[in-house]
Amino acid sequence: MPVHVPNLRDVGGVVADHGRRVRTGLLLRSAQPASDDLVPADFEWPPSVVIDLRSPLEGADEHPLGGLGARIVNLPLLSALSPHTQHEHTLAGLYRHVSDTAAHLLVDLVHEVADADGPVLVHCAAGKDRTGIGVALVLRLLGVDQGQVVADYLLTTHAKEAIDLRLGRSYEAPSIPLAFFEVVPDALVEVMEVWDSHPGGVEGWFLAAGGTPDSLGRLRDRFLESPA
Repeated sequence: MPVHVPNLRDVGGVVADHGRRVRTGLLLRSAQPASDDLVPADFEWPPSVVIDLRSPLEGADEHPLGGLGARIVNLPLLSALSPHTQHEHTLAGLYRHVSDTAAHLLVDLVHEVADADGPVLVHCAAGKDRTGIGVALVLRLLGVDQGQVVADYLLTTHAKEAIDLRLGRSYEAPSIPLAFFEVVPDALVEVMEVWDSHPGGVEGWFLAAGGTPDSLGRLRDRFLESPA
């Protein structure tokens, strides 16, 4: 029986620098979708581009939305989340690891979001950690403050049951640390503070990691509404 895409939401509508609002309908986030998932009537589906942040070991050979016409982009922010390769035991450590080792993939994510010709869906498995970091970078580059980014991240708490069902999670003999199942805003804040403390702030971090001023300009032109 089809169900709604777990943890699906539009991250637009928040206010960025100088009171400019982030356009809705352009950037979506979710847990891993299925081909027969239901979506709200006001969502354009399938999205034009799907950015899958899972590693190859986590996904099937074919993405479930690829057959519906979406262009699939795989940016594996972690090579795997299996016990024999996992060395981080806290979300803060995991998030730092992603920011430190996959900065070039985060830059690729921003480029894809900036250049897409329609809605973009960013997802991983739960739509919480890797997705949370990627979406946070986009929003911070748009000038959205940390408080609003954290508020969006916390919305995952309302989707916990649906995420558990989609992933078939077991809390009795988990394959990853139980701490990874939690929503921990301090972990995301720590990463954002690393970006903000870079010379030039988050924009400086993005450029040092391989981003370009042109892509940053395209991102802002696409997502920020004109001043009133």
